[in-house]
Amino acid sequence: MSAIKNSKFSHLPRIMSGPLKCSLEGPALLHSSRFNKGSAFPENERANFKLHGLLPPNIQTLDEQVARAYQQYSSRENDLAKNTFMASMKAQSEVLYYKEMFPIIYTPTEGDAIQNYSRLFRKPEGCFLNIRDQDSIDECLSNFGSAEDVDYIVVSDGEEILGIGDQGVGAILISVAKLVITTLCAGIPPARQLPVVLDCGTDNEELLNDDLYLGLRQPRVRGEKYDEFVDNFVKAARRRFPTAYIHFEDFGLPNARRILDKYQSQIPCFNDDIQGTGCVTLAAMMAALHVSDVKLNEVRVVVFGSGTAGTGIADQIADTIATETDKSKEEASKQIWCIDKPGLLVKSLGETLTPGQVPFARDDNEWPEGQQVDLLSVVKHVKPHVLIGTSTKPKAFTEDIIREMAKHVERPIVFPLSNPTRLHEAQPKDLYEWTDGQALVATGSPFDPVEYGGTKYVIAECNNSTCFPGIGLGAVLSRTRLVSKKMLVAAVEALKARSPALEDPKGALLPDVEDVREISVDIAAGVIKCSVEEGLAQVEGIPGDDDKLREWIQAQMWEAEYRPLEKAE
Repeated sequence: MSAIKNSKFSHLPRIMSGPLKCSLEGPALLHSSRFNKGSAFPENERANFKLHGLLPPNIQTLDEQVARAYQQYSSRENDLAKNTFMASMKAQSEVLYYKEMFPIIYTPTEGDAIQNYSRLFRKPEGCFLNIRDQDSIDECLSNFGSAEDVDYIVVSDGEEILGIGDQGVGAILISVAKLVITTLCAGIPPARQLPVVLDCGTDNEELLNDDLYLGLRQPRVRGEKYDEFVDNFVKAARRRFPTAYIHFEDFGLPNARRILDKYQSQIPCFNDDIQGTGCVTLAAMMAALHVSDVKLNEVRVVVFGSGTAGTGIADQIADTIATETDKSKEEASKQIWCIDKPGLLVKSLGETLTPGQVPFARDDNEWPEGQQVDLLSVVKHVKPHVLIGTSTKPKAFTEDIIREMAKHVERPIVFPLSNPTRLHEAQPKDLYEWTDGQALVATGSPFDPVEYGGTKYVIAECNNSTCFPGIGLGAVLSRTRLVSKKMLVAAVEALKARSPALEDPKGALLPDVEDVREISVDIAAGVIKCSVEEGLAQVEGIPGDDDKLREWIQAQMWEAEYRPLEKAE
């Protein structure tokens, strides 16, 4: 990331190098997480900002601070205590927090912290909006700055979080966590982010009966009043922060697709559960198709589990087929078979289908009359190249199913994606055994490499963190008016291009998350170029040359490094 020091971009308003203007001094400065350096303040800044006597005399480097912080982190007795320690550090110093956070990015303990939000509460972070007080939304948002102060908003209503369900007001922590990832993985400046929770009540009886619960203690509001609340938030956010990108997170199945469909043609917005999951899974699938030499316009895909994630993946696959071939979206959707609790989705299910499921419901007469529509029957009938699991049904991909699949295709592409690991539809080692080492595998959680027949296979993890931050970075830097389907396809292509399997068929289908900063630059570049080509970009002077574009992007990515402070009025 050496381009961050490149003087040719020093004129950019969002350049992330050089001194920071600071109007604080003394104790107020030490209480500002944005400007505080703690023991790392150099002598000249201690004098200029009246810090003498407020700090021990020894001046430390950031690396020395990280070493001390890691010792303190490691001494905490359990994962939840470690999570609480990191939250406390974030409140003290953003730079130290992010420098420390990268090795322990997005730990599973975030779910524990969300469930215990009201009990662990110390200091509010983010914007709390509630459905009883809709007239004050604009006033609430005004606490976080004016038009040019916010680039990236993550908003959640807390109905379906991390596999732990309805968490009400605790959803603010998932908004915070997603923004942490955008900073770590794509350099979105933390000072220009806004986490938001839309508190509509909760149907979680445990929370409703908890005297310490901090959210609205009432059943979750639905219907017209709910839609009005979401719409009032979106309109107020656009008035207050007209260029901000809105990221919807962990909305419930009845609402997630509906809300995305309503707003994606009006504002720059994104739903990670639908589009992010779809993009990263599609990138793995595209790499697998390259290895197996199957053409996109011929691929047959079965999606097992057709909730928000499953239909999001199906939608992204259909969009890409339509974009990359001469097929319409409707024709492309016919290459995908979706299964949910009732079995194969067919049109006769009518109003029981969600908005996301409707495009993938098959004509009933396509299916042999009287034949079962369970997963094994569908595999026998369809002979899929690709089997994707988002069902949360552990071991659903049985030996019979996988062996049946392997009868008809040379390289079965199997993605058990349900989280956490205990809910995976199959274990990678079993998939290699049942296919004599021919399977191409990606999972939703990290797995150790598998050895079979004397060969070691690296298991790709479909981690959204390799994808959604780069998409957001591209949208923010280009100030795109919308996030188009072509922009998402460009993101998929950029992620696929980094696949180790393209060079070595035994390599992972996706790159390692450790390379995520460079991956985010690739994705942002693809998104920005597409935004310019489609006439959606609103920023002048975006470089047309690929190398200069990468430098331009990197110069505007925030780094966890202390910058010199200069006095400001």
